[in-house]
Amino acid sequence: MANESTSSTLSELYTEIVAEAQFVIQEKSIMKNLVKNYTIAGGGKSVEVPIYAAVAAAAVNEATDLSNTAINPSSVTITASEVGVMTTLTDLARNSAPRNVAADIGRLFGEGIAKKMDQDLLALFDGFSTAVGTDSAALTPATIFNAASTLRAAGLPVDETYCVLHPKVAYDLKSGLTNTFAGLSTDLSNEALRNGFIGQIAGIKIFETGNMSNTGTAGDYKGGMFHKDALGLAMMQDIKIETQRDASLRADEIVATAVYGVGELHDSYGIEVIADSSIQ
Repeated sequence: MANESTSSTLSELYTEIVAEAQFVIQEKSIMKNLVKNYTIAGGGKSVEVPIYAAVAAAAVNEATDLSNTAINPSSVTITASEVGVMTTLTDLARNSAPRNVAADIGRLFGEGIAKKMDQDLLALFDGFSTAVGTDSAALTPATIFNAASTLRAAGLPVDETYCVLHPKVAYDLKSGLTNTFAGLSTDLSNEALRNGFIGQIAGIKIFETGNMSNTGTAGDYKGGMFHKDALGLAMMQDIKIETQRDASLRADEIVATAVYGVGELHDSYGIEVIADSSIQ
């Protein structure tokens, strides 16, 4: 008999869904690669991250004992919870679809969980004690330099420091670079004009994401500039695909879940960047 749905063909279908979902979640989640990553293993659903205070060295005379410096770290606990999405794929839809159903479902599931992960991490920007900018004015390059100077003054390396903005806020930044601030960097201005890509300002890599929600007022978004160690993502379970057959419905339930937690680790390593976009 032709066109049968055997356990072998279904296994291949779900293997492709998993592969596509894992690929997409890696590609679509901006924040995951910009923060400190931890793995929760060995039982329990939380990880305790030690936070060490900076220590200072001092000059000493020859043949003089050093004074003891106590190392007493604090800690931040990140607790994981589940996120998930489910769809029901009927036999008729699977067998008659002109497209690759497995790839489509995998992409949708991967995008959905990646977006949720980004939103959870982006929401942590609001917890930073230090803020620059205002909710009544567009973002300017000067505001970016202001935030960068604060993190540089704290001795944080710029190669692991990032700025994440909403695209509508980034529009004003690009506009400023290509007009009033054009004298700052001709190459940077030209790149913004050609490709819409900002690149780096003050050594800080600038990223854009539409996963950022406004504050409740149109055009107002809270971005952030932060060192990688400012925020943490603790993974207990990466994206997992499970299926359940509903014979009477002639369909399969396809469920994607992930288990993770997010948390602020070093408050002084991050700055909230507030702006009111000039475009709505």
